[in-house]
Amino acid sequence: MTTTTPRPHVVVAGAGPVGCVAAATLAARNIDVTLLEAAHDLPRELRASTFHPATLEMLEPFGIIDTLVARGLIAERFAYRERSHGVVAEFDLGLLSDETRFPFRLQCEQYKLCEALLDQFAEGDRVTVRFGAAVAGASSTDDGAVVSLQSGEEIPCDAVLGADGASSAVRKSLHLDFEGMTYADRYLVVSTTFDFSQSLDNLAYVNYISDPDEWLVLLRTVDLWRALFPVGEDETDAEALTDQSAQRRLQGVVARDGSYDIAHRTIYRVHQRVASTFRVGNVLLAGDAAHINNPLGGMGMNGGVHDAVLLGAGLAGYLHGTTSSARLDDYARLRRQLAIDFVQRHTHTNAVTLATPDAAVRAEALEQMRTRANDPDLCLEYLRTASMITAVQAMETELREVGAYPPLEPRSAT
Repeated sequence: MTTTTPRPHVVVAGAGPVGCVAAATLAARNIDVTLLEAAHDLPRELRASTFHPATLEMLEPFGIIDTLVARGLIAERFAYRERSHGVVAEFDLGLLSDETRFPFRLQCEQYKLCEALLDQFAEGDRVTVRFGAAVAGASSTDDGAVVSLQSGEEIPCDAVLGADGASSAVRKSLHLDFEGMTYADRYLVVSTTFDFSQSLDNLAYVNYISDPDEWLVLLRTVDLWRALFPVGEDETDAEALTDQSAQRRLQGVVARDGSYDIAHRTIYRVHQRVASTFRVGNVLLAGDAAHINNPLGGMGMNGGVHDAVLLGAGLAGYLHGTTSSARLDDYARLRRQLAIDFVQRHTHTNAVTLATPDAAVRAEALEQMRTRANDPDLCLEYLRTASMITAVQAMETELREVGAYPPLEPRSAT
């Protein structure tokens, strides 16, 4: 009589894009996954909506790229502009065509990634999804881990991966420091059906717009244009969210007769923070649970997906006995360092370029962007960083060790 050894079991907290990619990564490596989500249905609010080339490369093995492209919008270029003078610097992602199969940004709301993966989970037998299951905390034990739900239920497992957002209950239960800073300005995001490209010359689908009084980010999704504005200390959240506030700000972008159609609005504080460690025994952190950053550059969700692939694959190897505990520690340290060195540094630079009140500093930053755009070598170097190719190449050895999809490699032009 033969006995079958049960597959390792991992609980993933949070069914956002990071949690879903982590679950898919683990399931593809013969791990049973319980995916817990506090909400009673998949949240579909307008949040992250930019997928960088490097991230599309990492998602390709899951067979969902065609679905995302069909439901998204390909942005082949992005631009830095001055509000009063137009384009300062434009970057053509097509210049990366020898290095990636995806030389573009894909503008596609994050929930569409989740929907595609949840559909796959429903067809398979490795991932059990539970909505309305709010996590209260997690702890590592000698032989595994335990997840506690707010309902009082406890789920024993072999390991936990916390991807439950910036207010992560998993991270808080581990009593980890989440050090960093909070920006003085809050960010207001307003979405409208109005097509700004009909009124602003040479408008890209992604635009970072500098201005001495009110900078903004203007980007296109399939159905809407989204505008992100700063909100100063002299304005309350309630005031910033009013129709009057939204109309005033949008009219300042393009003055037009009549009111703008407002499809969505939200306001939030912006932080740059990173957990003191991404691993405590058999509990790991990924995405916003591990690090949060300024959204200027669209790297938060993308960096979280990169966490999910490397840490998910590394954790699977650890549970199967092919990856040592010390090496899993290395992967966790590397993802933490990359969050600091690449994601936080690049997004903070974007904030300085657009938002500094010092006119001289802002002018110098924009001139540096212009120089990068006009110098072929500097332009290519900047595109590699902005598209997160450089960040993924920095963990090439580790990705190969865990059998994750190989990182980007230069390809011969055809």
